[in-house]
Amino acid sequence: MNYTLRQLRVFRRVAEQGGFSRAGDDMGLTQPAVSRAVRELEQTLDLRLLDRTTREVVLTEAGRRLLPKLCRALDELDEVLDATRKEGGQAMGSVRVACSPTLSASLMPSIIAACRESYPQLKLHLQDQVQRLNVEAVRSGAADFGLVVEQGDCDDLEQAEVLVDDFWLVCRNDHRLATLAEAQWEQLDGEELALLDASSGSRPLIDRLLSRHRLNCQVIVELGHSHSVFKMVDAGMGLSVTPGLALPFPEGCHLTVVPLKPRASRRIVLLRRRNRTLSPAAEHLWRLVLAMKGRLQDIARGIKGQA
Repeated sequence: MNYTLRQLRVFRRVAEQGGFSRAGDDMGLTQPAVSRAVRELEQTLDLRLLDRTTREVVLTEAGRRLLPKLCRALDELDEVLDATRKEGGQAMGSVRVACSPTLSASLMPSIIAACRESYPQLKLHLQDQVQRLNVEAVRSGAADFGLVVEQGDCDDLEQAEVLVDDFWLVCRNDHRLATLAEAQWEQLDGEELALLDASSGSRPLIDRLLSRHRLNCQVIVELGHSHSVFKMVDAGMGLSVTPGLALPFPEGCHLTVVPLKPRASRRIVLLRRRNRTLSPAAEHLWRLVLAMKGRLQDIARGIKGQA
């Protein structure tokens, strides 16, 4: 049947008001528009719903049977739509965010605190895993969005920058480079390195930097977590190149962090599926994180200051 919600609402208002003019005044419609809506509804149903005289409008038997059921249906529809509107406005529901362990430890605590303050009814579920799994989770829809290292070759994904995170040299306090105010990349040539393994979003970037500067460095150990890498360097197993957000060092380490020149950085981004609409709750959290860019960049600077 080709009836419209507007026709149903007009019929209800005419029946409740007892006239076309009064219903029109109540709904902001002209009397001819009200008459036309009711007539079209009757034609669609092939039923007379109202008897009209010059003095009154009364429900037919079919109209009396329809009206209470229609009122319940319209009221339920209004409740559903109102609840949906409120859910969008108040950021209610659950949001799944995929994030690497380093970013979970350094940035997510502040994001979670801000989320609880701004949207106390929103439930944030954190998926703490390596970069490759984070990207797969976003692509498959297992996560609403990710907080990750900038991803290349991803035309199907949308990225929004959150902050820029520099790479630093890590060495023991007794190493020849430890006393420098800054180190040139060329000074790493011939050194042994302890690095994050290929599951890290930063490792491909570090490999490209070593290649760009034509450095002949042997990677003697590859590990899945930055603190493990730092422990290896502390034990005398080479130097390391680390993103700033992986700092500070574990307690008890005798290590120094030295700026690398020319400066090299990685971008931390929010990642979502392109041309896919986030849920209202996820959209609110996405915008909240972007609004926190300055605060998150300050957190990154503060972490490097603690090293």
